[in-house]
Amino acid sequence: MTTTSSIVIPRTAEGWRRYIPVAVGIVLVTFMAVLPLLNLSLPGILPTPTYQPGALALLSLCMVFAALALSYNLLLGSAGMLSFGHALYFGAGAYGLGIALEHFGVPLWPGVFIALLGGMVIALATGAVSMRVSGIPFAMVTLAFAQAGSVLVRRNSDVTGGEEGLSLNTDGVPDMLVGVINTRNLYWLTLAVLVIVYLVAVWVDTSRLGHLVRATRENEQRVRVLGLRPYGVRLVVFVIAALMASLAGVAYMLLQSGTVPRSVSADLTITILVMVVLGGVGFRWGAIVGGVLYTLLDQRLTVLAGSEAIESLPEILRIPLSEPLFLLGTLFILVVMFLPGGIAGTVDKLARRRRGERTRSTLHTLDDAEEEFMREEARV
Repeated sequence: MTTTSSIVIPRTAEGWRRYIPVAVGIVLVTFMAVLPLLNLSLPGILPTPTYQPGALALLSLCMVFAALALSYNLLLGSAGMLSFGHALYFGAGAYGLGIALEHFGVPLWPGVFIALLGGMVIALATGAVSMRVSGIPFAMVTLAFAQAGSVLVRRNSDVTGGEEGLSLNTDGVPDMLVGVINTRNLYWLTLAVLVIVYLVAVWVDTSRLGHLVRATRENEQRVRVLGLRPYGVRLVVFVIAALMASLAGVAYMLLQSGTVPRSVSADLTITILVMVVLGGVGFRWGAIVGGVLYTLLDQRLTVLAGSEAIESLPEILRIPLSEPLFLLGTLFILVVMFLPGGIAGTVDKLARRRRGERTRSTLHTLDDAEEEFMREEARV
């Protein structure tokens, strides 16, 4: 009886342990939802207390790029597709909403629908061509599409605003989402977008589609031998990731009240890649951490680079420290060298090692209990 009870308890604990990530996620989302109602200050990280527009705008931007990094993680982490054109769909969402409001004169929600529909059509067209190749050729084809999209945006100034960018026409946007005074509502909107993108990523990863695309990533030939179609599976995941990026682009357009050509460029895709690698490729929460951390560093290091403290340093230190990209690049190199799996990968590795030690300890305990039981039986 002793042996049986000692086996049942760990199984029960393991069952409850599966719900811990769900409980942590609900607590985090609830905390983020009430954050604009709290007076919390994080000097050096947030410019103002959390109930003021400055901090809320920065946190909203972090959530937009976290959603974008999540969409790219689905492409790279789950499907194993290295794309240099993912920003094209982010820009499609941002520019699609701006063009729908400015030139079609539709209200906000039909404009959002048009933007997402446009992003899906572009993803279907470009994905159907890109999927004909894989590996480095796939990356080059997506880069070519991104460059073509960037040129179209810059050259068609009548529609997209050209180099100046496109401002948000607020005539069709509800008043509650316009202006600095309503930053709190925009914060909640971007939080909702991040939650939706995360749930879609979870659904894809845990569905039959996710299993198939991971199997295709590991061995495409074997999937083909089984009578399945890797091309169709990868294309569906490609379009879903593009739709998630377009939704993040819509939130970006509303939050920033406009967009610029960089939102469709390959430069932004490389930035997203850095976010995902920093957080940990293949980890959903790692993509969120990478997106938030990179955006915070990018914003705060810009402020630090122009501060009097940096200006007063000797030239040999002042010149590199006054360049935020130099600091970000240095950080990225350190992470790649010392945390090859990114932040989430390193945490997962430590957790696995700890679970392994705990399992070995449990097995030793069971062996000792069994030996004790055998000795008792021998005495009887």
